[in-house]
Amino acid sequence: MRARMALLVAEIEFDAHEIALRNKPSEMLRMSPKATVPVLVLPGGQVVDQSLEIMRWAFHRRDPGGWWERAQSGLCQDLVRLNDGPFKQHLDGYKYPERDPLHLQPEVHRDRAVACLLEQLEGVLSSQRFLGGGEPCAADLAIFPFVRQYRAVNVSWFDRQELHATRRWVGGWLDSEVFQRCMKTLTTGITQRF
Repeated sequence: MRARMALLVAEIEFDAHEIALRNKPSEMLRMSPKATVPVLVLPGGQVVDQSLEIMRWAFHRRDPGGWWERAQSGLCQDLVRLNDGPFKQHLDGYKYPERDPLHLQPEVHRDRAVACLLEQLEGVLSSQRFLGGGEPCAADLAIFPFVRQYRAVNVSWFDRQELHATRRWVGGWLDSEVFQRCMKTLTTGITQRF
């Protein structure tokens, strides 16, 4: 989702293909033996198969609003590292407790996710609208999809937490045009050109 949102913001045309991970097409496996999504195949055949790297590629190619530059502060980079490291691990443990190698209760992961990232987001977003300040940046795009997944595990629980600024930020992204365009393909389940 974050790769797709970055491509949309950078106004780079692309074809989106939905992949059923239980039935991965052989063409995808040939392009990226890693066998995970996303996979971006460039016109020359080069493959970029990490979502953050796709974001970097997109914004280095075209960044009309300075999204990537605003995300280069130490704070934004630290938040992305927390998101992609411990928060993602706790998110997986919360969403998929049966896969947790530590066999912790999902609530343990839920609460550790709050402590490792969401409290930091709340502190930042209590004093500014976006992670990069008054304007959105690539760090917002990099983190929002994972916080959205976290919220989706138990929406009513999330919406009762003392994370007012974070909830406002998530709501703003859920209502944003870029998220709506991103979700258009996900809900139709068809290949679509952007």
